[in-house]
Amino acid sequence: MRVRDELRMNVNQQPHMASPYGQPQPGYQGYPQPGYGGGHVPSGYPAQYAPYNGPGAAYQQGPPQGCSPYASFPSKTLATNLVSDLSSSSPLDLGVRGPPTSGAPSVSGAQSYSQFGQGETQNGPPPMGAPPQSPPVSQPYTAGAVNLSGPQPHYSQQFGAPPVSMQHMTNQMASMQVGSTAPSPAGQGYAPPSVSQAAMSAPYTPAAPPTFPPTSTAPSQPPPTEAVAQPPPQSYYGAPPPAQLPFPNAFSSTGPTQPQAPPPVSPQSFPQAPPVSQPPFSTAQVPPGPTQSYGGPLPPTQPSFSRPLLPTSQPSTFPAGPPPTSTPSQLPGVMQPQPPVSQPSPYHSGPPLTSTGFPPQVGAPPRPPFAGMQGPPMASQGPPMASQGLPLASQGSPMAQANHVPPTQPGMPPGPINASLSGPPPQPGMQGYPPQQNGAFGQVRGPQPGYTGPYPGQPNYGAPSGAPAAAPPALKRLDPDSIPSPIQVIEDDKANKGSEPFTTGVRGQAPPLVTTKFQVKDQGNASPRYIRCTAYNIPCNSDMAKQSQVPLAAVIKPLAPLPPDETPPYLVDHGESGPIRCNRCKAYMCPYMQFIEGGRRFQCGFCSCVTEVPPHYFQHLDHTGKRVDCYDRPELSMGSYEFTATVDYCKNNKIPQPPAFIFLIDVSYNAVKNGMVGIVCQELKTLLDYLPRENPDVESNIRVGFVTYNKVLHFYNVKASLAQPQMMVVSDVADMFVPLLDGFLVNVSESRVVIESLLDQIPEMFADTRETESVFGPVIQAGLEALKAADCAGKLFVFHSSLPIAEAPGKLKNREDKKLVGTDKEKSLFQPQVSFYNTLAKECVAQGCCVDLFLFPNQYVDVATLGVVPTSTSGSIYKYTYFQASSDQERFLNDLRRDVQKQVGFDALMRVRTSTGIRATDFFGSFYMSNTTDVELAGLDCDKTVTVEFRHDDKLSEETGALMQCAVLYTSCSGQRRLRIHNMAVNCCSQLADLYRNCETDTIINFFAKYAYRSVLCSPIKNVRDSLVNQCAQILACYRKNCASPSSAGQLILPECMKLLPVYLNCVLKSDVLQPGADVSLDDRAYLRQLVSTLDVSESHVFFYPRLLPLQKVDVMSMSLPVAVRNSEERLSRGGVYLLENGLNIFLWVGVNAQQELLQNIFGTPAFGQIDPNMTSLPALDNPFSKRLREIIESFRAQRSRYMKLMVVKQEDKLELIFKHFLVEDKSNNGGASYVDFLCHMHKEIRQLLS
Repeated sequence: MRVRDELRMNVNQQPHMASPYGQPQPGYQGYPQPGYGGGHVPSGYPAQYAPYNGPGAAYQQGPPQGCSPYASFPSKTLATNLVSDLSSSSPLDLGVRGPPTSGAPSVSGAQSYSQFGQGETQNGPPPMGAPPQSPPVSQPYTAGAVNLSGPQPHYSQQFGAPPVSMQHMTNQMASMQVGSTAPSPAGQGYAPPSVSQAAMSAPYTPAAPPTFPPTSTAPSQPPPTEAVAQPPPQSYYGAPPPAQLPFPNAFSSTGPTQPQAPPPVSPQSFPQAPPVSQPPFSTAQVPPGPTQSYGGPLPPTQPSFSRPLLPTSQPSTFPAGPPPTSTPSQLPGVMQPQPPVSQPSPYHSGPPLTSTGFPPQVGAPPRPPFAGMQGPPMASQGPPMASQGLPLASQGSPMAQANHVPPTQPGMPPGPINASLSGPPPQPGMQGYPPQQNGAFGQVRGPQPGYTGPYPGQPNYGAPSGAPAAAPPALKRLDPDSIPSPIQVIEDDKANKGSEPFTTGVRGQAPPLVTTKFQVKDQGNASPRYIRCTAYNIPCNSDMAKQSQVPLAAVIKPLAPLPPDETPPYLVDHGESGPIRCNRCKAYMCPYMQFIEGGRRFQCGFCSCVTEVPPHYFQHLDHTGKRVDCYDRPELSMGSYEFTATVDYCKNNKIPQPPAFIFLIDVSYNAVKNGMVGIVCQELKTLLDYLPRENPDVESNIRVGFVTYNKVLHFYNVKASLAQPQMMVVSDVADMFVPLLDGFLVNVSESRVVIESLLDQIPEMFADTRETESVFGPVIQAGLEALKAADCAGKLFVFHSSLPIAEAPGKLKNREDKKLVGTDKEKSLFQPQVSFYNTLAKECVAQGCCVDLFLFPNQYVDVATLGVVPTSTSGSIYKYTYFQASSDQERFLNDLRRDVQKQVGFDALMRVRTSTGIRATDFFGSFYMSNTTDVELAGLDCDKTVTVEFRHDDKLSEETGALMQCAVLYTSCSGQRRLRIHNMAVNCCSQLADLYRNCETDTIINFFAKYAYRSVLCSPIKNVRDSLVNQCAQILACYRKNCASPSSAGQLILPECMKLLPVYLNCVLKSDVLQPGADVSLDDRAYLRQLVSTLDVSESHVFFYPRLLPLQKVDVMSMSLPVAVRNSEERLSRGGVYLLENGLNIFLWVGVNAQQELLQNIFGTPAFGQIDPNMTSLPALDNPFSKRLREIIESFRAQRSRYMKLMVVKQEDKLELIFKHFLVEDKSNNGGASYVDFLCHMHKEIRQLLS
């Protein structure tokens, strides 16, 4: 049995799985569905906050420290059994099972509350008219072991004949166990008994943990249990069609374990279920349980799961959030020890609590407050949890919730009493999976607490219905908490890899994730801050690589900044002879060179050629064959270092001149009117003191020059000897030249007075301009000519505001045509409309002229064309649409300061060499290539990455592994020519399982995004999207076929290190470039396409899967951050305040019921209505919370290459639609699938490939 290797999910897709990309059907129009991302369809329920009565503050959606968020399988009632690595694999069943084969379970004993294991409680009452049925066939899934921690009540179980059709699955899975205990017969196949139960008033006394003999026959009868009354029947998320749904409880209790297949439901009939995490108030947070070391399901005990909490009669108790986490400790014997993954959660947020903390029962005496627990008792209660690796879907037992009348929820109409209430267990459909709407898994949403009637557009949903109709067979809805959670994986990685330094000496070892804070010790391979690979164990031959379809690529950031506790690369000077290199392949001296013949020669690790060691470099070898000075020389012991380059490495064999910065400012009407000209001039007066330099104590030797332009260009002579600057106008823009040499590029300290005078005069000179047209091509030509005249490399900072329509080279026309979107001609919109800029870019690269473009457009400016020069010269594009000085000045100035000050190299050339067997075949990023091997970068700054794809050209051997060396030749900002070398060795494997064990999903997604974003230039977007889905499906299908143990086709099995591939890939597919909403401009798409091409892995991660922090959980006394929550609307609590960052913006979302004290601490006002949604910075209030929150925001900004503007979003405000766009696990307004839907779609694709 493989450990920590894969995640299995039963995802049986039956026909219900319409493409996740399909549109929702009429039955749930308009309600923001958690499955669909909460975009409202018109005509739907307008209030935007329904979806969050979510977890109260204490609800960490993400796992509480150490817990896996998906194991808590909250309420969505479907429990996908996710076993990611603890058990050999975790099945997640997305399927719908057939009708029950056996009779209704007998109701022989009172059932313990514990029965309400994972997934049984349903959301809302069971469908009323349907005759009760026996447990669905899919139930018996007993195969996993239950790992119980803590005393548990035991049941005496009754066993009935197992359903036959599921047998094979149970048998298959039976061998998978997590933990030492055997699988529980009380597993999924148990239906809780019907009403004849004892009242729940008996205090719960934890009994010894049950020992369940492993058995593959699932009992068909509910095991009798201690006399604890069962919670009322709730209709699982896939509740009955609206007409019958009384919907008393808007949440489902529990965890995933026991969901039953719901009765098939007509797809349209369901509005979505309430978002999982929405409790109207939060229950106490359970202390983190024993974490599994993998990112698999977390111990179900977590309430932090975002599951809908139970409405309670004491909402006022925790207005803003959950009670202190210590509460759970009051549950004797239940909560303290959190059960390991395999147990059902003790904390199911079941039916609405009465004030005592238990769901009111009809016909049962009220429960005493905390009779030993606040949720059902733990493990015994339900079937073994996901971790057992059991087939998912099959699992729930039919809930015998039918035995109680649905409790009334506060604020909701009491539901009619279910006809089948007192009798047999509810229909199989009630059990745990919400029916699928239109096959695309939307959950049924019931009315949220606080709403009394049906939502508009959803007739009668949630209101007492008339005559109950028979429930159509329901399809199950996959529970979002039972599928792999990015937050859990991130938290597990922090726990496992964040404490120890990462030493790079071990070949082929995958580094910590980009989200983990760690220290690197260079011991012979480059730090992951410089190079991250998609796989650290690559196939030995091309056939295996082709079979797996895993891309072999490296994301290289040659000048990446390092944290203060890490040493920058050492500079090595080998004198006039220059660096030592291999005679044949020209690889530079590195730790992979083998010295032979007593140290007189060395054998190249890349091409095996033997080269003489120059006499001055000779050194004796020790008894192991290493040079005795090995550890004294960085190039023999480190993965990254620099060499000083000799004149031979310089252009034209001349030592380069120091570089220059030229500022070119648009002074046309729009630029002056919006304040940009004044702001730039004012800022440059101070910014010029911070030009980049290598030694902070020495003045920068970068020279500067200034140009302004509209339809003509104005050059300025700012020579130190002048009393006033002089302007020279060039109106012949068709043949650009620089009208002065002496006095244009000057040293800042020498000419400071003249420069300041100029910067004061420019805004005044053009204050009354009426010139609205401007040029663009000649502006770049002017800067280029100035650098040529000075014979130096440099950077142009262009501040531009409009489409260049004036008569001049590079003139453009407005070609914005939304009608082309979605057609085969759409690709033309991403291509430059004239070839002029491609030619100009080539000239710039040859001169080492890098262009950074700051755009301030009020309308279409054709970023696809204007961006050609910046992207070809390794420059950056910054875009401030509808720039307003009051709200955008801070972002613009911070971007400008960082852009001017950051470490940069000029006139760079990069080459990647590899050992025999693989070679670099493709490159992605902002650069120019005139041949197939050399990447030319006119300017290379510390934020730029180059992504390189490798292919096999021969076989590799497991013994030697594969080597790569990235060498970058560049001119430093002091004018010195240098070589920066990064070396990386990875393992080679002949078994696919080894490949899948050592991949890095974040890097694979970075590569896929860049590959897709480049492909839109030449292929229809639909083809690009389809090829991404297909490649991802092939990767996972290959794993399933060749590496996973045999199992039912209904199981989705994911490799442990790729279990987040579907969720992240879906984020790429839903991005604005590949699936634009109607409100996304063509310029924005072109801008994002160019932006992503240079992102490193940490920035692409947060760009595609933003970080969402629950601020109500911030501890002002601690420097640590609260655990993030998953990006879904249902994870938001109306009483909470959340911070979302995506690398470009920070959103502060304020729930409509946020605690007054919290609002007072953040905004200085206790009233939600008084918060100003237009603020772009938080007031500096004198309280610890305000100070800590501002520190958090600043720390986020410091981690990103662009300044993130703060936007305050009030729940139900118009800005909320923008915010919801970044809740990437939900269905998006532009038609993007929710995570759940996409996972099912991916499973369908995999099954098609396998069949």
